[in-house]
Amino acid sequence: MDDAFYFSTGRKSRKGRNLAANPACTVTNDDGEEAVIVEGSVEEVKDAAALERVAVAYTKKYKMDPRSMGEPIFMVRSRTVFGFIEESFPKSATRWRMGG
Repeated sequence: MDDAFYFSTGRKSRKGRNLAANPACTVTNDDGEEAVIVEGSVEEVKDAAALERVAVAYTKKYKMDPRSMGEPIFMVRSRTVFGFIEESFPKSATRWRMGG
């Protein structure tokens, strides 16, 4: 949504503590045959309008409001995206750089 990836995790979880120490992160799909790897930086979403948009999209897909967990919602804006199809690798390997 809004050209970003949104997720929630507990502040005290290993992921939450790691992100507090270093906002650099990688997001991947779980399909090694058609892989997508997104590299970027995380920031906590605090804007009420943005949180509402995330909640609407999340509720539509997962049937629950992520705000109900009482944990932060984070946003990753991609800096670099890699993609490939295993069957045609390395010909299918592609890298996109986002932003300025």
